[in-house]
Amino acid sequence: MDEFELPYAARAVFYTKAWKLVTQIPAGKVGTYGQIAAMIPAPAGIPEETYLAYRARWVGNAMSNCPAGVPWQRVVNASGKISLRKGAALQRGLLEAEGVSFTDRQRVDLKIYGWAGPDAEWLEDNKLVVPES
Repeated sequence: MDEFELPYAARAVFYTKAWKLVTQIPAGKVGTYGQIAAMIPAPAGIPEETYLAYRARWVGNAMSNCPAGVPWQRVVNASGKISLRKGAALQRGLLEAEGVSFTDRQRVDLKIYGWAGPDAEWLEDNKLVVPES
């Protein structure tokens, strides 16, 4: 499957929503790319199948392009690992400074440090998707 890049206008809207969501993750907690993506509605004109296939990756792209003040380090992959890339050591250091610890398999225990997400009212007020329980 080739990488599908969001059109510029859709990317700007998607990234802004991802950044806003990530600012809600408190210090000492982590969210996952997929968790964040599941709360962002599909951009206009993007087929649902395409959106479902790429949305978590697009959150990763948003984190690598975020403005100052967005706690990008609080987003990890679905298995609780930091994705191998430039900045991975910095991410781990920032998380550890917030009190997040890693297992001997280099994972964050999502049962301990996983973020439950914002409440439904906040999501609705911000025109985001309330995940199904």
